[in-house]
Amino acid sequence: MVERYPRDGFFKVFQILRRWGYVWNHKRVHRIYCLLKLNIRRKGKQRLPARTPSPLAVPERLNLSGAVDFMHDALICVDDYNREKLAIEIDLNLPTQHVIRVLDRIVVNRGYPVMGFEVQWDENVR
Repeated sequence: MVERYPRDGFFKVFQILRRWGYVWNHKRVHRIYCLLKLNIRRKGKQRLPARTPSPLAVPERLNLSGAVDFMHDALICVDDYNREKLAIEIDLNLPTQHVIRVLDRIVVNRGYPVMGFEVQWDENVR
């Protein structure tokens, strides 16, 4: 039986023996199972390699980089240097045209950031 199904394990073999009518104690069956070296090697937990945290890039001046937090009902734009909130928009829904209008309004007032949040994200992905 164990030769036909070598990966079934002890408890499955014990249940089959019980079904066949043998009334042996499970400890006795396990002892014999181990003496015949039928026990299956347990796989250990696969370890992940240790990650070394890299320091975040800190901008040196104003309007160098910005961050945009976009949820389904809120849009928040922040300058990374001084954490100034450039725009806070809250609505029941924020269609694409509304988001574009808000970002264009920031560009008119402050100009384009030298390095946008998508550039930082792209560098971190690689």
